[in-house]
Amino acid sequence: MTMGSRHALNWTSILVAVPVGLVATLATLGFRALIELITAMIFGTRHDVTQAMTVYPWYFWPLIVGSGGVIAGFFLRYAAAIEQKETVRTDYLDVINARLDAVPTKTSLFRALSSLASISSGGSIGKEGPMVQLSALSGSLMGRLCFRRLNLRNSDVVAMAAAAGLSSVYHAPLASAIFVAEIAFGISAMQRLVPLIISSGVAVLMMWSLGYRSAIYPFSHVLFELTPATILLTVAVGLLAGLVGWAMIWLIAQSRQRFGVVRSLPLRLGFGGLIVGTMAIGSTKILGNGYEVIVEIMAGGFLIKALFMLLLLKMCATAVSVGSGAVGGLFTPSLLIGAILGVLVASLAVLAGLPISNVLIFAAVGMGAVLASVSQAPLMAMLMVLEMTLNSSLLFPAMIACVLASMTVYRLHANSTYPVIKNHFRRSDAKFDFDNGIISQFIVSGAALTPTASVGKALAVSSLKRERFVYVIGEEGEFLGAVSIHDISRQVLDKVITLDSPVSCVMDESFPYIFENQTITEGWEAFAKVTLERLPVLNNPREKKYLGALTKTSLIQKAKDFL
Repeated sequence: MTMGSRHALNWTSILVAVPVGLVATLATLGFRALIELITAMIFGTRHDVTQAMTVYPWYFWPLIVGSGGVIAGFFLRYAAAIEQKETVRTDYLDVINARLDAVPTKTSLFRALSSLASISSGGSIGKEGPMVQLSALSGSLMGRLCFRRLNLRNSDVVAMAAAAGLSSVYHAPLASAIFVAEIAFGISAMQRLVPLIISSGVAVLMMWSLGYRSAIYPFSHVLFELTPATILLTVAVGLLAGLVGWAMIWLIAQSRQRFGVVRSLPLRLGFGGLIVGTMAIGSTKILGNGYEVIVEIMAGGFLIKALFMLLLLKMCATAVSVGSGAVGGLFTPSLLIGAILGVLVASLAVLAGLPISNVLIFAAVGMGAVLASVSQAPLMAMLMVLEMTLNSSLLFPAMIACVLASMTVYRLHANSTYPVIKNHFRRSDAKFDFDNGIISQFIVSGAALTPTASVGKALAVSSLKRERFVYVIGEEGEFLGAVSIHDISRQVLDKVITLDSPVSCVMDESFPYIFENQTITEGWEAFAKVTLERLPVLNNPREKKYLGALTKTSLIQKAKDFL
């Protein structure tokens, strides 16, 4: 195997990305068709669930959503039992992040069935989660069945399929590739990104060939005007989106904690569905993932009071659905919450006298900002806004809002809704501490004697401290050098010296050392030049007073947090 074949970017991965993108797209289309079929069977119409639910009287709504939750719970309970018994990780992001061999088939399918029951009955959950999971499963199966002989990690094939699946849902190939790179890999390295972009692009081309050519959200005709007022409002939307994202993450955590006392998954998801169905009495717009509602908002179909109520209800409904364990995504619910927030803030700004010519365009700004805050993937969010709307004028405001929202959530110490992001942040923080920490944080005591001390005493101290070297210091504590226990033993056996000889006669005056105010990285580099396990630490280059020792083990333990 050559070095080139082991490289993450090679012709094999690029060629594999094409069929993987095609199959992943078929997986998302198949799941979408199943949702439409089941919705038609339940409600007798292919309309979105927010409209289809109205074919039944309002007092049936909690029972419908609750029943869907119970069915979803049975499927999820079975999947969870398999995961616990076989100690497998199903989520495609975990598979990619941990470089596992495969996406589990049975648990993925049962989780997809659970999601199908929740989504079809009106649970406030996104469709993209199970769609991308099934796409990742298709990629995993292709990797095991078709590409086994190729020099390619199965987790890399899964990443291509996941990017393609997300791309086929949102028609956003670049953002989808960036998302998988940001979330799963924790990097946007070109060698990993290129196959993802190709696979995502193939998915969009296939969607276009099947007639899905228009932008997901028809907003390309509107121009974002760069004025002091719109920039100020963009900043406000970004900061508020960060707070809303933080609130969403908190609500979901609280919901999971409350629902956690219900051990039975069918009961848990059924109870969650019952609550969401009851909330729907206030507005059916909270049901489902929210795509149709976003289109209505962009068309200006809501008043301020209705937007405010819808914002609160959708946040709570989504937190209940996710917290109860419903299998699905948070992308589209986050986009809806962002669209509501953007238009609501812009409308209030107009009432306050701010000169805003078009409040509806802030729906797109809010969509990207809330998505960035909830996912903690700002680059993906700003690109997705552009690709979903085909509106290049949104690039600058989306950049501002997404970065501000993401930073706000980060500064509030909220975790992302994606667990792997927490690991990336932990490693990033550990690397920052490593790069910016100083040696004085790791000083330990070390064996030290004066020049007149006997070599016999040096041997005794070495045996007690279990150290190969004993440091020699002057009367004022200045570092003079070090003596090797092996050298002492050899010279005593050769009768060059006696046990009563002073350590000064075997002292190494050129022994390496390091200063307390040097960085941990410099300490790491110092150890790389020698074969020692410890280095003496001095106060400064002028006084050179001995303070203690720095151990290689302490640096390795510090480094393992991000390696």
